[in-house]
Amino acid sequence: MNLKIILLFITLFCIISNSIAQKIFETKYVSQADVKIYIVNKKSKCDLKVHYVDYTYQAKENDGLWFEVDYAYQADVKVHFVKYEQQSDITIFKVKHKYDAGWVHKKKKHFFRYAQ
Repeated sequence: MNLKIILLFITLFCIISNSIAQKIFETKYVSQADVKIYIVNKKSKCDLKVHYVDYTYQAKENDGLWFEVDYAYQADVKVHFVKYEQQSDITIFKVKHKYDAGWVHKKKKHFFRYAQ
């Protein structure tokens, strides 16, 4: 294979894999957020089980593997953690292992689909 073609495939792979990451930015104000989130204390009460990963490439679009970024412009979704459950769009439960992450109530996936 030609070296230029290989480099093109590598570049496209990097762009695509970066664009599907679920990168999260926590906003200071609710008005800045795409999604309002409430953290529940029981797995059975959540819409989404979330696991925070250490690297962007480990995050996956819409599956509960989140990577927290430092700046809003880097995020796929801007979130705000609310004080009361009734203020939220979705509820989450933080899990320790990435294989436990995922949607419980898939009907709420749309909150993350077109955020930005």
